[in-house]
Amino acid sequence: MLLGATAPAMTSAAFTPSVGLGSDPNSPFLSAAASMNHLQLYRTTPFGTPISAVQQHAPIVPVTTIADKCFDSFYYHYYASHPFLLPREYFLRHIRETGHKLQHLQAAMRYVGSLFMDVGPARASYLDEALRLSYSPSTPKDGFLVQALLLLIVSLDGSCQQDKARDLLSDCERIAIEIGMNTRQFATIHGRGNPVLEESWRRTWWDLYVIDGMVAGVHRITNFLLFDLAADVALPCEESEFLLGQTIPQPMYMEDFDDQLFSGEDRPFSSFAYRIAAIRNLGRFMRCGPIMFPEDENLAKMEAHLTNWRLHLPPGKRDPVDKNCLHDEMMFQGHFITTACTIMLHQPHSQLDSSPARSVNSCAPYRAVPSGESYNIHTRHTVTAAADISKMITAPVGLTSHTHFFTCVITMSAIVQLSKWALYFLQDEDDLRQQIRLSIGALSKLSVVWKAADTAAGQVRGVAREIYRAKKAQQINPAFWVAFTQEEMIQSLNADEAIISDIDSMFSQVSSAPVSVAGAPGALEH
Repeated sequence: MLLGATAPAMTSAAFTPSVGLGSDPNSPFLSAAASMNHLQLYRTTPFGTPISAVQQHAPIVPVTTIADKCFDSFYYHYYASHPFLLPREYFLRHIRETGHKLQHLQAAMRYVGSLFMDVGPARASYLDEALRLSYSPSTPKDGFLVQALLLLIVSLDGSCQQDKARDLLSDCERIAIEIGMNTRQFATIHGRGNPVLEESWRRTWWDLYVIDGMVAGVHRITNFLLFDLAADVALPCEESEFLLGQTIPQPMYMEDFDDQLFSGEDRPFSSFAYRIAAIRNLGRFMRCGPIMFPEDENLAKMEAHLTNWRLHLPPGKRDPVDKNCLHDEMMFQGHFITTACTIMLHQPHSQLDSSPARSVNSCAPYRAVPSGESYNIHTRHTVTAAADISKMITAPVGLTSHTHFFTCVITMSAIVQLSKWALYFLQDEDDLRQQIRLSIGALSKLSVVWKAADTAAGQVRGVAREIYRAKKAQQINPAFWVAFTQEEMIQSLNADEAIISDIDSMFSQVSSAPVSVAGAPGALEH
């Protein structure tokens, strides 16, 4: 379901992926010139001296353009969440050595980088340029085109343009399959003898696989096409090895990963590989079909897959922190994919009634989930998974550095939390209160960059107020309190007031305060 209206500033509303954009002289993309004349950058000295006076005694320093800042912003803010492009220095070296400017890819990179900055109309021009060049008949259908489309898919999906993102995803998958990116030899044939470029091609295929699964899992509209496609691409190495470029090991394959318990060989696999295994479990879940009863053998099989993923993680992969105590985004994504699968698997068979949160459909259409009669094991699985997502929000890294798909996982957790709050009496009110605060706070922070998060946050707040009003209406009836002691009654009333007060307070702070993406030069600032 579309997350919201297309941003007015973008002129790509008429974009049709099936048509070559370069063939229509009236296309809106041809008129979206990336003119930067009105975005002049001004420089001053620390002492207020006119710049012309300083230039008489100092060498001329090139002005950093908006395009350069957006390029740097891409690598600073976004790259770690989907690390398939060549690392920055290798990318620039490739352009110098080959003479191929890869303008469509650079335009896509600038557009993604611009989401983390205030660049005015330049953002729309980068998007239009990236789309126009990507669909130009003169642009080769190669791995770099797949990379450009992948960047646009994720950014458009997070910017409330899901329909457009799905169109691009369909085209991207078709091109990737046509050129053989799903085959073992593709990286070698197109790697120019460069191990870093070969690794980039392997990562591009697997990131397309992961993104296809994420789009299908969070929106429930597509069906994870690539899950059923035969692929023998080698698994990616660790991020640190890829970034250094000098120590890329001999690649391993999915069959090695699957046979590791029985082969007797103790071979370490990368965080990216465990991320792939996590999204593959999501594909298995999607192929199960409707699980109508708790006794369905498919439910037990899926729980075994999810539990095995967790049980067989090496000690260094059990938390999203690498050996240098730095955030490991690939393991972070693997963990939240697995946790989201747990919610999707168990919530339909839990005690929780999801109908109070039916308005929260920013990521996926509402589906009725009948509630059970007792607090069963499925309720415990669901509530525990939602609490685990709340813990992930507290990871010591900027929220906006995560993939935007984390927005939908947080929303999924919020639905569980709101459904639990809708119950008559809470015994762990303070814990639930903090979890709801975390979910709404995280969505509000992510909304600085991603419009999808803003839509989800507004819907979560609206549902919270509906639940609050419904509970107040029930509490007017004296019969409601028959089974409660006076202490329990006061505790329940205070809990409801505290939760709704927190929610309203957080939203008033967000709406009245300027927003920022902290941590990098050129980012949105107060």
